Amino acid sequence: MTAALALPNRLDLPAARPLADALRANSGEDMQVDASTVAHIGGLCLQLLLSAAASARAAGHQFIIAPRSKAFDDAVALFGVSAETFESEGNP
Repeated sequence: MTAALALPNRLDLPAARPLADALRANSGEDMQVDASTVAHIGGLCLQLLLSAAASARAAGHQFIIAPRSKAFDDAVALFGVSAETFESEGNP
């Protein structure tokens, strides 16, 4: 079973705890994250997504962020993260 999670428009500090809770609630299964409406992402929320992706893949689960808005891709690129990080499936 694949869990689905739609991200809010702003992934800033106030969004960090709800994001962490949602990611934790769906840990242990494949995850499809929709970032199509994201207009802003801060460093803490990006760290949460990267950590969740690494944990899921280490456990043999898929963690894919798609679709992604251009703003999402541009913002993560500013942090030095490749968009391909969120496209791979299974173990890295």
